[in-house]
Order: sequence, then structure tokens, then C-alpha cells
Amino acid sequence: MSNIAAKAVSALFALVVGFLATTTLANTDDNAAIADRLKPVGNVCIEGEECATASPVASASSGGGARSVEDIYNTKCAACHGTGVLSAPKFGTADWADRANKGMETLLANAINGFNAMPPKGTCSDCSDQEMQDTIQYMIDSAN
Repeated sequence: MSNIAAKAVSALFALVVGFLATTTLANTDDNAAIADRLKPVGNVCIEGEECATASPVASASSGGGARSVEDIYNTKCAACHGTGVLSAPKFGTADWADRANKGMETLLANAINGFNAMPPKGTCSDCSDQEMQDTIQYMIDSAN
């Protein structure tokens, strides 16, 4: 390799290294933004021990307040139980009177675990067991 070619390769190498160093230094301002995006979204709290802060995940899932049974039914259940899709017991009909004979414990277990075409918790994956029970009772009461 000639002396001129060696100098050209060295100059090109220096140019590439300089470009990479400049790019890396320019990106250090983004490190704070990256760290912010990677920080945990909540804390794990052990029952019986005091938590340092409230979990933002818990407050986000509660939706800022208690939901009414009617809201849960209208937003999560009515799509199937309002129309009777795939043999779902239809709201306001004797279908629910028949289901009530199975007992709340059975109905709640079926709703939580899924039953026939209904997936676990239906479309209300963020519903508590108590909300599920209250909504089932609301649908049973609609048959009366």
C-alpha cells in the first residue's frame, strides 16, 4: 500500500471515529429522557407492610372513582347480555331467573373463570370480584 493510500485510510478512519464520538456526545442529552421512560410505573407492596407510596397502577385501574353497576353493565356486559349473543342470558328476561337457581357462588365462579363462550371476567378484566358479583345481581334483579 502506498504512503498516500495509507494516509487516506487513516484520514477516513479518523473522520469516522470523530463522527461516532460527536454523535455519542450529542445523544447524552437524551439519557435523561431514556431513564425517565425506563423508570418503574409502580411499587410492589406486601400485605401487612406499609408502602412508601401509593401505586399509580392501582389508581389508574380504579378510574378515579367507584363505578356504578349500571356503568359496568352498559360498558362491559351489554354487548352480549343485551342481545343474547352466543346464548348469553339476556338482560331483563327469564333467562336470569333460571340462572339464579344455580346460586350466586356458582354464577360468580363461572363469570370469573369463564363459562361456555364467555371468557374469564367477560370483557371486564379490570372488574373486582365484588363488582362482578354486584353486576350479576343487577342482571338477576332485571328478571324480576
